[in-house]
Amino acid sequence: MLPIRDHNPSGRTPYVTYALMAANILIFLSYGMADVSTVNAVYFEWGMIPARITFGEGYYTFFSSMFLHGGWMHLAGNILFLWIFGDNIEDEMGHIPYLLFYLVSGIAAGLIHYVSATQSGVPTVGASGAIAGVMGGYLLLYPKAKIDILLILIVFFRIFPIPAWIMLMVWFAMQFFGGLGADPETGGVAYWAHAGGFVAGIALAVPVWLKRGGTRFWRANDYHPPHPEAKYDLSRIPKVTR
Repeated sequence: MLPIRDHNPSGRTPYVTYALMAANILIFLSYGMADVSTVNAVYFEWGMIPARITFGEGYYTFFSSMFLHGGWMHLAGNILFLWIFGDNIEDEMGHIPYLLFYLVSGIAAGLIHYVSATQSGVPTVGASGAIAGVMGGYLLLYPKAKIDILLILIVFFRIFPIPAWIMLMVWFAMQFFGGLGADPETGGVAYWAHAGGFVAGIALAVPVWLKRGGTRFWRANDYHPPHPEAKYDLSRIPKVTR
């Protein structure tokens, strides 16, 4: 189940979202195709290593690690989620507040991961925590915005819309329960960074939600975006079977 777009058009050009996407891609290109020793050197210098933080070093890596990725698929997944959800949060908050929101969410995600694995010597990299914050803000502001999901079941695929709250809460549950079952000291997916960034994003978006009217904002729009949602003719997208 993969989200591919939402039906929630933004009212302004999301310059910061585009800049963040470009920065992540360009930084990855600067080291991602180098030899293994060079890539590892980048991760160990600029990735967030909990044990290093515990010894009082490398605090800057809470920031720098947000712009590193572990491979093409890691990068592509983060860029996709940022493209889907980032423009609306930027539209709602404004360019500079949105940038601060993104960075603070990412740092909060890094802190949560650090607390879960203070002695780990494994570098943590990726924009996932910051983007999880964007997703949390989106859940609070637009819980019933339609998200198109690509469902692949071996022999066929189909695209269909579901409310944002279903997709986002399923994603959060996967991170939360994944975190309960994983050992953050040994590396792998930083589940607690994802879950922590998501919760941080909700909390940081509360002032915007309250400014909009809080529960009155929800009720006035039946939990949908406060403007007409874009329409896509999904009937023209064929199912593929074999």
